[in-house]
Amino acid sequence: MPIQIATIDDVRAAASVIRRHITPAPLIRAYALEQRLGLAADRRVWFKDYGWTPVGSFKLLGALNWMDHHANAVGDLPVAAHSSGNFASGIAFAGMRYGKRVIIVMPESAPQIKFQLTRSFGAEIRTYDIATDHQTGERDRLTRQIAEEKNAVQASPYDDPHVIAGNGVGGLEIVEALQAQGRDISHFLCQVSGGGLMAGHALAIADGFPQARIIGVEPAEADDFRRSLAAGERVRLDKPASICDGLLSYDVGQHNWPILRQHVAESVTLPDIETQGAMKWLYETCGLRVEPSGAIATAAVLQDKVDLSGSGDIVIVISGRNLDEDRFREWIAAA
Repeated sequence: MPIQIATIDDVRAAASVIRRHITPAPLIRAYALEQRLGLAADRRVWFKDYGWTPVGSFKLLGALNWMDHHANAVGDLPVAAHSSGNFASGIAFAGMRYGKRVIIVMPESAPQIKFQLTRSFGAEIRTYDIATDHQTGERDRLTRQIAEEKNAVQASPYDDPHVIAGNGVGGLEIVEALQAQGRDISHFLCQVSGGGLMAGHALAIADGFPQARIIGVEPAEADDFRRSLAAGERVRLDKPASICDGLLSYDVGQHNWPILRQHVAESVTLPDIETQGAMKWLYETCGLRVEPSGAIATAAVLQDKVDLSGSGDIVIVISGRNLDEDRFREWIAAA
């Protein structure tokens, strides 16, 4: 049976769902980055900052739309999902809003703030060792076990058309905000892991600004999407590695891949030390405390990984801001 691929119409339909629960994450003009890049006076840089959502990341958008579409099917059953942490708090928040029990499988090494947020919305957590998961498959095994033993409905953090469409609402917000100002987009930079964030945003950006160059950003040792683009098919990594804990999927989701292949021009990669430099710059220059996964797209611009010549505005996604204080201080000190 063919897989269901999300469309721009699905993104527009998801907007009414999302707006019942949260207001749009801010689109912030990045004056300091404009100055650093030496852009022409008629060009602007914007941050779409999902750190301002109730869960501190974009993951809430897809989780709310997934829960809305599955609420009747879930009924009195629990929802089970695995997550590095941000989808955990997103689906937990959605479960709280819809009155559903949520059980999450998370790495035992996930930031404490992600555990705290997830529990604060009422979810239950099981943990596994991410260091050996590439050998044991413990994450997926434990999630399936919960689904079977509890008769739970399983939710994917990224490989699902409703999750993609929900995430795309953020892209729709970008399009509507800039069109209302009579602006144009030349470059859109966004993190890629499983692809749920980028796929949803790519649908909206490509529809609203067809001429925009849509660029993925990945850690150097977790570049499954870049390799997939080069190969023309989905490539799976044996053991992705990075401080960007939210960007360590083994491969791009099958629901995301057709959208990414159609709309994303390229993907650039960065070593962790350059992402740490972006974290430091965002904190010291913009007052933003950003997790590594959230800062990596900004790092691509700061490190000149992308040719930004042309006319039009540049939009950069800050996907999340959930990290523990001690690790944050350690990483920016090393930068």
